[in-house]
Amino acid sequence: MLTYLAAAEGATEHNPIVPVWQEIVVGSVAFGVLCFVLIKFVFPQMEKTFQARVDAIEGGIKRAEAAQAEANQLLEQYKAQLAEARTEAARIRDEARADAEGIRQDVLAKAREESDRIIAAGNEQLSAQRDSIVRELRSEVGTIAVDLASKIVGEALADEARTRGTVERFIADLDTAGQR
Repeated sequence: MLTYLAAAEGATEHNPIVPVWQEIVVGSVAFGVLCFVLIKFVFPQMEKTFQARVDAIEGGIKRAEAAQAEANQLLEQYKAQLAEARTEAARIRDEARADAEGIRQDVLAKAREESDRIIAAGNEQLSAQRDSIVRELRSEVGTIAVDLASKIVGEALADEARTRGTVERFIADLDTAGQR
């Protein structure tokens, strides 16, 4: 109602509260053109920019997730290889210990065989020396016995056959006395 009163009072004077109809038309046309330009050109370009930014961000996230998945896969492969390497190292260490034990047993067996061979050779040598010494002693004892007997009897027992027979009898008596 105030507008009607104000329009009736001073048709020539312009009321600052009520806009002029020509300004409303021009403003509406300008607003329509501005909306048309914004909707037709600016908003699609902004939408493309926003979509490109969203795609870049989502692509970056996807690439980061793919890189993280690949890193996790490589980590698992590394852990598996490390476990396999540790298992292999343990197997090699066990085989080396077994080989070392086998070699030690072989060396000990060879050393025992060599020791037994040396002892057997020593025993044979001692036995041969003992037999040789016994033979030498028998002949010397026989010769000494014949010399003593000839001194006691007072006659020479130089006959070789008699001497040999006497010595053999004397040694046989010694052997039978030693066996008892």
